Amino acid sequence: MPLTVAVQMDPIERINVASDSTFALMLEAKVRGHKLLVYTPDKLSMLDAKVSAPMQEAEIRDVVGDHVTLGRPSRVDLASTNVVLMRQDPPFDLAYITATHLLERVHPATLVVNDPASVRNAPEKIFVTEFPQLMPATLITRDKAEIDEFRKEHGEIVMKPLHGHGGASVFKLAREDANFGSLYDLFAATFKEAWVVQRFLPQVVKGDKRIILVDGVAKGAVNRVPQVNDIRSNMVRGGAAEAAKLSAREQEICETIGPAIRKRGLIFVGIDVIDGYLTEINVTCPTGIRAIRNTGGPDLAPVIWDAIERRVKA
Repeated sequence: MPLTVAVQMDPIERINVASDSTFALMLEAKVRGHKLLVYTPDKLSMLDAKVSAPMQEAEIRDVVGDHVTLGRPSRVDLASTNVVLMRQDPPFDLAYITATHLLERVHPATLVVNDPASVRNAPEKIFVTEFPQLMPATLITRDKAEIDEFRKEHGEIVMKPLHGHGGASVFKLAREDANFGSLYDLFAATFKEAWVVQRFLPQVVKGDKRIILVDGVAKGAVNRVPQVNDIRSNMVRGGAAEAAKLSAREQEICETIGPAIRKRGLIFVGIDVIDGYLTEINVTCPTGIRAIRNTGGPDLAPVIWDAIERRVKA
């Protein structure tokens, strides 16, 4: 059954189609005959409890430099669509949180992927702490004395903003590091929320594995290897994608967290695993679909759409 699919995303004209997971999902939707409408989250409005946005029909093609033709904008009631893909990139700030509240007004009558209340209530670096037995030692704080004690116990650490994304502002610090005081001051001035402090995992040089779970089940993975002299493996930071399979430990991690993911209605999730340790559960705008396929893995866009269509029919 053809569906009307509204895609809440960053401007489609600016995306890198060669690597963009949202575009991969849109290409699969097109194959299935679904109608594609696009809009940016800043265009959402609510009037008398009805949520709408000016949307443009998108004709897409997998051609770099000529990937989309947009129709004229017209205001669409989100309740008149079948599916909303919430696919704008973080930061996970008040604007992002507000968008989840607005989308919650139409879900689940219109299926929002991922469930907006669960996206709001399961920030990547907090949701993961429900599984401390799977993680490296992790401290969430902005208290300098606590961080000092953590450094004394664990030596090398990684410090990053709680609601950061894409590897931005991720720092490695030694047990005795002359930069710590200045870095602490910088974080205190820049970020109002707490920060994440984790024991450094030296094996990150061999890669940070992104595993995609669909309805709580692992379906594919890609290993992301950081550049020399960088601990960040995110591909937007220059990480190199390598083919990957799941180890027994990684399969155990997925089976442990799968029920919690399903319970929250999180259809499309990407987790990060370094040296057998779970570090993040990404629910806002997971990526990795095209990287997995480009490195010889399965095409996960059909798998995700199968899960979406099952929910719509139900």
